[in-house]
Amino acid sequence: MMHSTCISIPPLPQTIDGNDFFDHRCVWVNGPVIVGAGPSGLSVAAALKQQGVPFVVVDRADCIASLWQHRTYDRLKLHLPKKFCQLPNFPFPEDFPAYPSKFQFISYLESYANHFDITPRFNETVQSAKYDETFGLWRVNTLSLSPKPTQVEYICRWLVVATGENAEKVMPEFEGMEEFGGHVMHACEYKSGEAYHGKRVLVVGCGNSGMEISLDLCNHDAKPSMVVRSSVHVLPREILRKSTFEVASSLMKWLPLHIVDKMLLAIARLVLGNIEKYGLKRPSMGPFQLKNATGKTPVLDIGALQKIKAGEIKVVAGIKKFQRGAVELVNGEVVEIDSVILATGYRSNVPSWLKENEFFSSDGIPKSPLPNGWKGKAGLYAVGFTRRGLSGASLDAINVAQDIAKSWNEETKQTSKSVAARHRRCISHF
Repeated sequence: MMHSTCISIPPLPQTIDGNDFFDHRCVWVNGPVIVGAGPSGLSVAAALKQQGVPFVVVDRADCIASLWQHRTYDRLKLHLPKKFCQLPNFPFPEDFPAYPSKFQFISYLESYANHFDITPRFNETVQSAKYDETFGLWRVNTLSLSPKPTQVEYICRWLVVATGENAEKVMPEFEGMEEFGGHVMHACEYKSGEAYHGKRVLVVGCGNSGMEISLDLCNHDAKPSMVVRSSVHVLPREILRKSTFEVASSLMKWLPLHIVDKMLLAIARLVLGNIEKYGLKRPSMGPFQLKNATGKTPVLDIGALQKIKAGEIKVVAGIKKFQRGAVELVNGEVVEIDSVILATGYRSNVPSWLKENEFFSSDGIPKSPLPNGWKGKAGLYAVGFTRRGLSGASLDAINVAQDIAKSWNEETKQTSKSVAARHRRCISHF
């Protein structure tokens, strides 16, 4: 990754704890700046490496894939088979199971970064990124507090936003939460149900995380109640020993999406039974139509539904308000609880730092629908916002790298020709 310091600016008159000054540097990047060192950022970096394009990767965390390393529960496994989750040009080890664990996936990502010699700049939080129309360049400002408070301004022709759809946790507010008195956490802080043995736990949310955390709590002899506020599609993870996703993908090559959805729901009814009588109402739109329209992923069941049917996971209505040691539901029922786990999802944080309003919407997702959501104007790109998981991020990364490489090679040739012309003029002069 080639870059060079272009300007040295004296320290700004700002202090940390009243006795330390910010160091301030400006760095020219001879290639793109990639914001985010998760699977999306690594995929772009690797693809650029193969194209011979230099780059800089910055990340606010202290490691690659911090979401996976710091904000996931221990029992987590990939929801799709590994062949649908591998990053470009680097397959999973053959001895990995079909559905690798969280720890195996982290190991794979670390091997990926080592294989392509990707060395992100960690502990650098992007405070702002803005396109300078006067010079036709991006100005990306970061702040690092360790080992010394440092502000860096990266100047580059291309900016790749790879922070993804899950950068920040969503923390809903409920009436009476301050009166509850029990332990409340977001799912990103949950590791295992071991600490909840015998406890009454309210899990807010019924997506894949809410279902799996409820299952994990059951397996550790806790007593979970799962809040189902809206409709949800639950599908078997496999159909006839094949991934449901794989079956659906194959069918969609030949049949319209709404027909595929009907077939999947018929199979789900045969395999799982009528889930609505257990409080799990299905949406009116089919599972893959819904995912394409809203990004809401169907739940792939790995055992939680059996626990619901057995009464070990209690499905409850939406929350009206909390009270001391209990929660009142919208149907008037009061449930006594010891702890709350908010499996309420994540959101993009792009609007907080990217000073741009044409390509990204106010919720931090590209405005352009598939397949055009990876490229904006003036050298702005996005990877990992397709709502198509790791496979979608990989496709984005390849497109972005090829597009940047084309521009970079053209500009490099023009620069080389210009330098050669100046060199010839100098020789003729002497």
